[in-house]
Amino acid sequence: MSRSSASQSHGSVDQDAEQLRALGYSSNFNRSMSLWENFSLGFTYLSPVVGVYTLFGLCLAAGGPPMFWSYLLIGCGQLLVCLVFGEIVSQYPISGGVYPWARRLVGKRWAWMVGWVYAWALCATIAGVAVGAGPYLSAMLGFAASSDASIYIALVLILLSTCLNLVGTKLLARVAMFGFLCELIGAILVGGYLLMFERHQPLSVLFDTFGLNSHGSYLPAFLAASLAGLFQYYGFEACGDVAEETPNPGRRIPKAMRMTIYIGGAAAMFACLALILSVPDIQKVLAGEDTDPVSTILANAFGPVGSKLVMAVVMVSFISCVLSLQAAASRLLFAYARDEMIVGSGLLRRLSTNQVPSIALLVSGVIPAAIVCLGLFMADAVATIVGFAAIGIYIAFQLIVIAALIARVRGWRPTGQFTLGGWGLLVNLGALVYGIGAIINMVWPRTPDAAWYINYSMILTTVVVMGAGFVYMLLAKPYDKGTAPYGDAWKQAAPRPQSTPGAMELAE
Repeated sequence: MSRSSASQSHGSVDQDAEQLRALGYSSNFNRSMSLWENFSLGFTYLSPVVGVYTLFGLCLAAGGPPMFWSYLLIGCGQLLVCLVFGEIVSQYPISGGVYPWARRLVGKRWAWMVGWVYAWALCATIAGVAVGAGPYLSAMLGFAASSDASIYIALVLILLSTCLNLVGTKLLARVAMFGFLCELIGAILVGGYLLMFERHQPLSVLFDTFGLNSHGSYLPAFLAASLAGLFQYYGFEACGDVAEETPNPGRRIPKAMRMTIYIGGAAAMFACLALILSVPDIQKVLAGEDTDPVSTILANAFGPVGSKLVMAVVMVSFISCVLSLQAAASRLLFAYARDEMIVGSGLLRRLSTNQVPSIALLVSGVIPAAIVCLGLFMADAVATIVGFAAIGIYIAFQLIVIAALIARVRGWRPTGQFTLGGWGLLVNLGALVYGIGAIINMVWPRTPDAAWYINYSMILTTVVVMGAGFVYMLLAKPYDKGTAPYGDAWKQAAPRPQSTPGAMELAE
């Protein structure tokens, strides 16, 4: 690095530290994560290969080939949420993402609930992704897949991720970048090969519903199949979780978030398109005769040796995905603890000599590992808890979208380096409408023959998590222990209005 560029870099870090001090914080994080490394963290968290390969068979059977279009529609909806988040993080580039944003936009109680929901959702997601890696490693190494084997593989994966994260931000950034390159190149090479040499379906199949109609309408089948996209397009918020580890975060992080949606979404759509057009017999998938079309496609296209190489790329995607998820969870716990919002704050806010929140990282490994271990005793428990993962993340997202709307009504005008200007309110409202619709679609019961607690498992787990959070919040009042700033986003623009019943009760 030249003396001039080093001086510019040092000046940027000084400005970032001064901005953070103005927001009421100081930080000892290593601010070394470049734009592309920050983006890679969000990309590997989103992980198009993990998302597409894991849910492809289920969603193709539910909605047929037109399920492909759900990726485009949901990507547009999530882009609205991403733009709202970009405005917020540009003004408040604070580690922990959604929790500190909620604190500054609305208040302490709202922020506490956002952090509570999002922390549990992240832990459940780490457990779910780690367990999902089991069948792919089994296929790669050539041994029979089983639920117990998947559990042991998940525990090893979580341990590996924890050890890598403890080394420091630089290694996290490098592994995330390596995972991004492997995943993107792998998706392009595998998808390109399938489209050129293993294509069995015409492009017109993307519009063929194969008679999947309910009472004369294809919409219910399409909404069920759209879960593939709904479980795909989050991860961009992880870019903001490491805001204090990224130089010039007010400009870089909103850009990295948008890149995550654009590049991650394009990669997911390309991978899905290649798989759909390579299915030898779609009718067998719809009839339930081929329950794992991804394995069928890869075995036909690459043979036993080639398919194992593809599985190796998929495993890299799983590892980097767990690594990024755990990094996001640990930074959330750190931010929570720095404001004294949780038991054990003194330990959780400590940074190691490697400048990472080591205790928070250990906790974000132990809790997912405990969730995984439940599968050894209660087979349905892990599936039920993991079912909360996506809905919890969407709820946390919408609490931020609502928080931004509350702040706008009170007079907040974004002042970061990235703003939407006059479009801000319209985009915010669009993000709210999309998010509410997505949540309703996710929790909608679709198995009438199953027990009621199976049909409503997402709602039940959400009620349990949020109910426990409310009880703890009201009895212990953890939000009152810290002195960090809160609810000040709008104060520079307008005087504070009187609180009103309902959502505003959480403001203080």
